[in-house]
Amino acid sequence: MKKIIRVVAGATAGCALLLGAPSATVAATGPARALDGPTATRPAAARLELPRPTGPFAVGRDTLHLVDRTRKDPWVPTADRELLVSLYYPAVAGTGRPAAYTTVPEARALLTDRGELGLHTTPEQIASARTHARQDALPRRGGAPYPLIVLSPGFTLPRSSLTTLAEELTSRGYVVAAVDHAYESDGTSFPGGRVLGCTACEQVFPNGALARVSAARALDVSFLLDRLTGDRPAWRYAHLLDGRRVGMAGHSIGGASAASAMAADRRVDAGVNMDGTFFAPLPETGLGGRPFLLLGGDPALLPPDFEDPSWPDSWPRLDGWKRWLTVTGTGHPGFTDWPVLGDQVGYAHPETPLSGTRSEEIVRAYVSEFFDLHLKGRPSARLDGPSAGDPEVVFERR
Repeated sequence: MKKIIRVVAGATAGCALLLGAPSATVAATGPARALDGPTATRPAAARLELPRPTGPFAVGRDTLHLVDRTRKDPWVPTADRELLVSLYYPAVAGTGRPAAYTTVPEARALLTDRGELGLHTTPEQIASARTHARQDALPRRGGAPYPLIVLSPGFTLPRSSLTTLAEELTSRGYVVAAVDHAYESDGTSFPGGRVLGCTACEQVFPNGALARVSAARALDVSFLLDRLTGDRPAWRYAHLLDGRRVGMAGHSIGGASAASAMAADRRVDAGVNMDGTFFAPLPETGLGGRPFLLLGGDPALLPPDFEDPSWPDSWPRLDGWKRWLTVTGTGHPGFTDWPVLGDQVGYAHPETPLSGTRSEEIVRAYVSEFFDLHLKGRPSARLDGPSAGDPEVVFERR
């Protein structure tokens, strides 16, 4: 199976923006086009909406800004390392207020570097997409503590790109911490009116320093766990968390960082890599027998003359329960919200022939059942072998 890295040329960023994909096409899409240029299609006024979660619990959302005063940012050495975290939790239905999908500046930065999608929608339409979480909702009574899942997005992407998965996991009885790592996205709105762009891009690509991204995110996760589960937790609802049951999943380099975090911190009990190249090799000694899921895109969508050996090289070092699955018709973006939103504005992503809706159904089901199995002890027939109900899912290795 061949795996490669996807590179997109981003004119506004001044550098190539790597999405870190092992299973997407290597091809520059060219400079970003102006959203209101002469060839732009005026978007429909209809409000966008993320898929509704399937679990029984309502979803609350809180936002936490964390600053690690003991560590300088790897990309901006004059600044302390910052994280912006969306915390999703089982909530009392009807409390709180509708949670925004993203901010307009964040949506504008993303669309500037997303090529054709920006011709079919506007930052305002993306930012106002309907989510199914409620900001500042009351926590659900009973059932706590819940296992914690950390979500890390792809390089240049914000934490909002994994909102559908975050809401799904929460609706099934997890607390989810979706993390924005400072200076690693096209644009993230931090406190103080700051929109932090991808300063890391200027350093990663000229120097081939992608392993630094995984290493930095592993430290971010350890810091996050300290602040959520320590003696003086930073989150007001920390009592909802079970610090003895912790998982991590990520897209692209965020998925590769899940393995780096597990290698660095024994508190992370299970991990999922959604279509991410392992730029930092796994330890030869493995991950201490902890479970790991590789969930990748369709190898048939790859050019025949490119290969990324990181998954086959890493496979023997995964020394616990493991699966290597691919999803037919799903390319690298299919593990995020973007093809789902693209479907609704009439933009079929060229790298993802399978609809965004169906791709997300598969991602939500397999990631959720992986964590149900390994953090809650619930058996999963889906993960035992091929399913007639999911013909797109191919068991490459197990």
